[in-house]
Amino acid sequence: MHVPRTFRLSRQAAIASLAVFLAVACGGAPAEPSGAGSTSAAPVKGGALTFAADTEPVSFDVHVSSQDITGAILRNVFDSLIAEDAAGKFHPWLAESWEVAPDLKSYTFHLRKDVKFHDGTPFDAEAVKINFDRIADPATKSQLAASLLGPYTGTKIIDPHTVTVEFSAPFAPFLQAASTAYLGFYSPKTIAANAATLGSGGPAGVGTGPFVFTEYAKGRQAVFTRNPGYAWPPKTAVHTGPAYLDQLTVRFLPEASVRVGSLTSRQIDVAAAIPPANAGTIEGNAALTLLNADYPGGNYSIYLNASKAPLNDEKVRKALQRGIDIDTNVKALYFGHFKRAWSPLAPTTPGYNPALENSWPYDPALAGKLLDEAGWTARDADGYRVKDGERLVVDWPLLPAQYVRDQRDILGQAFQADLKKIGVEVKRPQADIGTYLERVYGGKADLADYSWSRFEPDVLWLLFNGASRPQEGGQNATFLNDPDLTKWTDQGRATLDEAVRADVYGRTQQRAVDLALVIPVYTQSQVLGLGKQVRGLTLDANAWPLFYDVWLGKTTQ
Repeated sequence: MHVPRTFRLSRQAAIASLAVFLAVACGGAPAEPSGAGSTSAAPVKGGALTFAADTEPVSFDVHVSSQDITGAILRNVFDSLIAEDAAGKFHPWLAESWEVAPDLKSYTFHLRKDVKFHDGTPFDAEAVKINFDRIADPATKSQLAASLLGPYTGTKIIDPHTVTVEFSAPFAPFLQAASTAYLGFYSPKTIAANAATLGSGGPAGVGTGPFVFTEYAKGRQAVFTRNPGYAWPPKTAVHTGPAYLDQLTVRFLPEASVRVGSLTSRQIDVAAAIPPANAGTIEGNAALTLLNADYPGGNYSIYLNASKAPLNDEKVRKALQRGIDIDTNVKALYFGHFKRAWSPLAPTTPGYNPALENSWPYDPALAGKLLDEAGWTARDADGYRVKDGERLVVDWPLLPAQYVRDQRDILGQAFQADLKKIGVEVKRPQADIGTYLERVYGGKADLADYSWSRFEPDVLWLLFNGASRPQEGGQNATFLNDPDLTKWTDQGRATLDEAVRADVYGRTQQRAVDLALVIPVYTQSQVLGLGKQVRGLTLDANAWPLFYDVWLGKTTQ
């Protein structure tokens, strides 16, 4: 789920949910441990590290928020049943072992017996049930976490340390979902006492993780302190026992120049979202290191609303798809650091279809021909195409400024100019987030742009399945229930057969592009700048920084 990452529309109303549409992307293989001499010196306990994020969570309730930044930050507070490595393999964490039913309708987990929440409450089967039932409860207004539970019907307690999670249909993506922070666990005590205020952040956010959420100052920072009793890291971690750091502070610095300046002046230790234009500055500084990885999941793409004119005409959609000079604009703005996308799925994601590469290049002549065939042959005094006295206009709402990342507003201006050349007027109204959500997820807008973080091709179900209705918390902003796209994405989540999944997800990507339901734009990359004193920093399968194994060393700079 976030970048401004991605907002999802609430089941009740867009404004009520405020599920942040901060578009995302997440990375493939975790990077090697960072920092000079990270493998040649013994880790040092103690010290405080400051990490600067480019966005701030709208909600700190990990079960409610759909932002990637929420999951990335709260990964330090909340553990998962299992852990996923860079190859997509699963390892024990809070669950020592598990069994998957042959029909993929249930998963049984055998839990560790030594885990405690920050408030001293034991982690057990009842805690799993309380948390999963809370996510599934419509009153929680969960967006991302609820989608990760899919067709969840309940959790059965077998004994105090064994649970069976049940679904109404085969649900192959569940193990990957169970490895995410969004399906992490709150203490049942804090759910009972603070469920309505968990989004406010701070000490009420009681988990089992290596850090305790001790302080939150809105607009400034969140502070986390070491959990001294932590003894149950995932099998993917480098060490055991408590975290090395005494304190982790996350500062919210949306201005890229401020983040970069704070890093180079050593006011902070790690900075997220280093702009491509500044990457050279970091690489050229002997005291700093640049760490990056491409995000998996849904590429940053433009989704076309096929449910209403003018984009209910496939020829008009294809004209837009082929009338934007994506290569030139992406290279010019991102200096080659972000790769031009050909599929809605990022190349680092299992199931990516490489056959789409170079298959639909920029072709303004073809775009013009398609518009002529669609009847948009006349031009008005401003050069825009006209049919039956109406100008060819598409509505592409722009997120409020605080949620725009990667200069996507500037990229959109370039796309507007490209489409004007073929006679299409693109309007980009910018209003408050509630208005934005109502227009985009209420089906009133023509275009929506976002990316979607997940190391799982089931993200295509969210993006294109007919049952993933935005009005009900889904993410299919094409508003089209295409029988093939729905069938294939249903088949993909009903099997663990890698060959079958590769086939149906490959077809899904191809058909979505062929129908011009999507204009893939670029694969986002996680680009972190960090001081050489920061050792042991890695990126997980989602390209999020992991701080449990991080320690601070000495530098000669």
